[in-house]
Amino acid sequence: MTQAAVGILMLDTNFPRPLGDIGNEGTWAFPVHMRRVNGASAQKVVHEDPRALLDLFIKAGQDLIAQGCVGLTTSCGFLSLVQAELKDALGVPFASSPLMQLPMVEATLPSHQRAGVLTISQDSLSKAHLRAAGAREDTAIIGLPKTGAFAEAIFGDRSEMNPEACRAEICETARELVTRHKDVGAIVLECTNLAPYAADISAATGRPVYSIVSFLNWFQAGLVPPRF
Repeated sequence: MTQAAVGILMLDTNFPRPLGDIGNEGTWAFPVHMRRVNGASAQKVVHEDPRALLDLFIKAGQDLIAQGCVGLTTSCGFLSLVQAELKDALGVPFASSPLMQLPMVEATLPSHQRAGVLTISQDSLSKAHLRAAGAREDTAIIGLPKTGAFAEAIFGDRSEMNPEACRAEICETARELVTRHKDVGAIVLECTNLAPYAADISAATGRPVYSIVSFLNWFQAGLVPPRF
């Protein structure tokens, strides 16, 4: 069996992880190792300060490195806030958040366009998160409904979720983003659990969509370059 290069620091959750989600091994065309960070709930990471959990993430990251992983990532875009601390503490390439794609995506767009962000929690996504990801502070952002099907399933850590209801509200919110900010030429999905809906979002908005899936496929390609 091929050694997994990428290690994924998973939040401590029990909600469903459909194909396309970072926590579903079938999402990846390459092997990965996953390590749950006990006590790191979505609520604590998104609505509180994830830096309080730094030691737990370092220990879990060290365990993944001991398993042979040569690059690490996380299952929550809000962990951009600990990008600097974790890459230095762990000593391997570290990709904390899909938000790190923002500068690269914007570099591909015509000069009159910019990238926008679809997030699970607009109130919690701060300028500090954007700065830590290398993105500009005035990035266009829109959040999903606080009491919607998606947010309630994630933050309530529900054992079931309604994918059709989630898809409908996610696509509607993405359409609102490009309607409100007409210069948004591409969308980056902050939340790793939004990746299963990336194709739907692209179809609904007519924009390219970048997620944790696009990010980790790029990351893996550098850690283990294809041999030709």
